[in-house]
Amino acid sequence: MTSVTTTETTTTETTTTETTTTVVAFAASTSTTSINKQLVTFAANQLTSVSEKAVSAKVLDLNDYLCPLFSEDMEKAIGKAESAEAFLTELQAADGFIISLAEHNGNFAAAFKNLYDWTSRLERKMFGDKPMLLLSTSPGQFGGASVMQIAQAGFPRMGANIISQFSLPRFHEAFVDGTITDKTQYNDFLAALHAFQATFKATFQATARHNTDTKQ
Repeated sequence: MTSVTTTETTTTETTTTETTTTVVAFAASTSTTSINKQLVTFAANQLTSVSEKAVSAKVLDLNDYLCPLFSEDMEKAIGKAESAEAFLTELQAADGFIISLAEHNGNFAAAFKNLYDWTSRLERKMFGDKPMLLLSTSPGQFGGASVMQIAQAGFPRMGANIISQFSLPRFHEAFVDGTITDKTQYNDFLAALHAFQATFKATFQATARHNTDTKQ
């Protein structure tokens, strides 16, 4: 059984089933027309459709986790940012992550970087050493390569276990009618998705062996 839950600022679509594994997915952007939101939602749907075991993918909208601009003075004034606490709760409840990175001037989008900073003050290893599929896309020819490199270097220090990554260049040409149109790019995406999925399959197998050993 699989399900995809999407949380939006204005609408919420929910399909609820009994699940074993929960993956939290989000675009590192607050744009209402985010191409990274389209890509990460596509990835979440693909994950649940190819998974042999029960997997639930919850797609977050970072507009639900807006925080005041981080500074030490602001932190002294308000203490913890409530939105960052809510975001961290979602991260801690997840078994893994799919994140698609927007690139602004070669770096993280400002809204995501701000939330990232606030959350890191609550829990340095916010990703909890859980598996991560890292995505990026852009309208240009590099597909967010610069921000991908920044995340690959920095996220592991925050507890990310990056299993695989995929960048999609020229989004508006490569992603049409809700899917990746180029066969080679689509196969590269599937390879990254399957590598990520395999970490959960290994977890299922280890749990099954443990349960069998306990019963003997």
